[in-house]
Amino acid sequence: MLDLKGKNVVVVGLGLSGVAAARLCLSRGARVTGADAKKESELAPEVRAMAKDGLQLAAGGHAEGALDVADLVVMSPGVPSFEALKKAEKRGVSVIGEVELAYQCLPKKVPIIAVGGTNGKSTTTTLVADLLEGNGRRVFRGGNLGEPLALHVDEPWDVIVLEVSSFQMERLQHFQPRACILLNVTADHLDRYPSFDAYADAKGNAFVRQSAEDTAIVPVDDPICLRQAKRGRGRVMTFGPQGDIDVTNDAVVDRRLGHSFPRARFGLQGGHNALNIAAAIAAAREFGIDFATASSVVEHFTGLPHRMALAGEIRGVRFYDDSKGTNVGASVTALRGLREDKAVLIAGGRDKGGTYEPLVSALRDKGRAVILIGEAAERIRQAVGSVVPAHVVSTLEEAVSESLRLAKKGDAVLLSPACSSFDMFRDYKHRGDEFVRMVRALSGATEERAS
Repeated sequence: MLDLKGKNVVVVGLGLSGVAAARLCLSRGARVTGADAKKESELAPEVRAMAKDGLQLAAGGHAEGALDVADLVVMSPGVPSFEALKKAEKRGVSVIGEVELAYQCLPKKVPIIAVGGTNGKSTTTTLVADLLEGNGRRVFRGGNLGEPLALHVDEPWDVIVLEVSSFQMERLQHFQPRACILLNVTADHLDRYPSFDAYADAKGNAFVRQSAEDTAIVPVDDPICLRQAKRGRGRVMTFGPQGDIDVTNDAVVDRRLGHSFPRARFGLQGGHNALNIAAAIAAAREFGIDFATASSVVEHFTGLPHRMALAGEIRGVRFYDDSKGTNVGASVTALRGLREDKAVLIAGGRDKGGTYEPLVSALRDKGRAVILIGEAAERIRQAVGSVVPAHVVSTLEEAVSESLRLAKKGDAVLLSPACSSFDMFRDYKHRGDEFVRMVRALSGATEERAS
């Protein structure tokens, strides 16, 4: 276990994970400086109140002095490297992330299931945790989804299930998951990484320290994910069509145990969700789940908010909230997975780099029109060209209203932005909540006019 007593620790970035890291280090007797680019007056009241617990603040981007005397630096996942940090690393200062900090501070070795991938990881993380809890395990679920592990290292867990992002896997030293899932890797965060391969490698860092007693879970016939899995020594288990956990048109089948889970009974529908369920079953199987409980859990699991959730129906047009679709791959999956033949897509937000061509291809097959908002609107419009009608509007409210005008009875309207939300909203949840509110308001107004 990491000994922090009397050490000088600098936590860079005072968001959710940074605050959790600072609290953990203070509780272990460290002298902690919290650094953030925001001015002190702009920091959350919770952060400023931590000064009473001994937290020193280096606000406004002035962390150089603290880094000069640091024994350890804990980086928040959203913060890229900077010159003073690089100098500290050259001097031999250890730089880790909040996940690695929490891992090193666990009082005993609790088995960890890490769930990574560009898309589907929140759904899969939640389902894995539900499967294990259904079998009576005390399960921590969190990481990139929910609360940071650093807030809960001293609690008596049987299993820790972590959603892990590429950012969280950038600075690892000892992190070794008993089971590690990589669902997929498609282009994302190319505004942060110099290349797609660098992004994929960050995802794959979770496998590196696995031993022969651990399990690496990847999609069958996916060379990108398999290459990452083989960076460690974990036993490879595959999911998907003809995989160890097979996915057929009718069922998810555990070939080793002969267990079959009929897809018609799943609470989650869609081919991409069948793959997520197969991956979750693969991970939970390593902990001895029984078939009856697993069947019940997957049949009752209906997913998470803002992930292909039905927001309402107006005049025969169904509105879907997929605000969590924050990259092109996620939006393509959502659009192609619709049961409706045609859809009006609402997309746009803060551009992440990369190409929109896969989205254009999906619109060619499924699109009625596309309505664009936010900073990336013009770039997407240029990519779409004349494939489908493209309309740029100023607000999400305008987009919702315009989508109903363009859609035909039996169509879908899909909010799946292919971009992050930070240009117009606090986060994808805020964006999704506003979309649902606007759909309900439009539905009420439409019914009132009809009455």
